[in-house]
Amino acid sequence: MEFNEKLQQLRKQNNLTQEQLAEQLYVSRSAISKWESGKGYPNIESLKCIAKLFSVSIDELLSGEELISLAETENRSNLKKIYSFISGILDIIAIAFIVLPLYGKSDGSYIHSVNLLSFTETTWVMLIIYWAIFITMIGLGFTTVLFVHFEKESSYNLTKKSSVVLGVLAICFFAAAREPYVTTLLFLLFVMKIYVLMKQGQTK
Repeated sequence: MEFNEKLQQLRKQNNLTQEQLAEQLYVSRSAISKWESGKGYPNIESLKCIAKLFSVSIDELLSGEELISLAETENRSNLKKIYSFISGILDIIAIAFIVLPLYGKSDGSYIHSVNLLSFTETTWVMLIIYWAIFITMIGLGFTTVLFVHFEKESSYNLTKKSSVVLGVLAICFFAAAREPYVTTLLFLLFVMKIYVLMKQGQTK
């Protein structure tokens, strides 16, 4: 008997509806429906909860082959989360472009480096764009980390695409604005982000 059949049998033996079982396992009813239809398996934590709820062992719920498959799936899922988290952190690192002295400020015949908070060698419109780019990057980073924490994969995919597009636009903008240090660091950050996303894609 497969896992989906065992789960359905145990649920019915205990006179539970899918909604009631979902409440006791702290998952959605659609998750129970997916498991019972054989379209997926619960993660390790949910599997432990199911075993405890019905007073059975995990070995009784899953065959050896199913356990191996579940472990592989769990491992891939964890790797994807780690890469997603790193991707979010790389965006949050944009804080450095605000606090590090990367911008040239003229002081008579001498030019010294200042951070964005002290930078005044451009128009206020350009400054607004500078701040908007970095604040958006930081916001995307924090949003990505939150989506990873709450396992919102579809939402993360949207922030991932937005982050890549913003990265390209930021590099082009600062190159046109003749900010060599910022452009170089943004490019390096973008390369690292692409590398992480490629590694994440290989875990599928």
